[in-house]
Amino acid sequence: MKGRAIPVLPSRDTRRTLAFYQRLGFSSAGADEWPDDYLVLRAGEIELHFFAWDDLDPHASAALCHLRVPDTDALHRLWAPLHLPSVGVPRMTRVNGTPWGMRQFALVDPDGNCLSCCHMARELTSAKPA
Repeated sequence: MKGRAIPVLPSRDTRRTLAFYQRLGFSSAGADEWPDDYLVLRAGEIELHFFAWDDLDPHASAALCHLRVPDTDALHRLWAPLHLPSVGVPRMTRVNGTPWGMRQFALVDPDGNCLSCCHMARELTSAKPA
């Protein structure tokens, strides 16, 4: 199957969302074509869409998007100058490794949307039965 999935995430204010994501390196795609209650952002091959949800509670949001990137550590270093806290909303966690070889961190935007940024740091080996 060919194609791609594009997350559509909630935003309390699409203009504030645009300003936040521009600091992460995203730009508006077709801003003149969309109403004020919808936003399309792009950074390289990554595309995120946002819809207006005025009474969204960012602390109760369960919105999540996985971003598979070539180098999680490099992306974390790129976003580190934003000086986001490691707890609360918004926040950015440290990069960590998993037992299955994934390098990952999370960035939570001001609306509580979680971008789980990850890449496979090593290939898993399959244990063959004897």
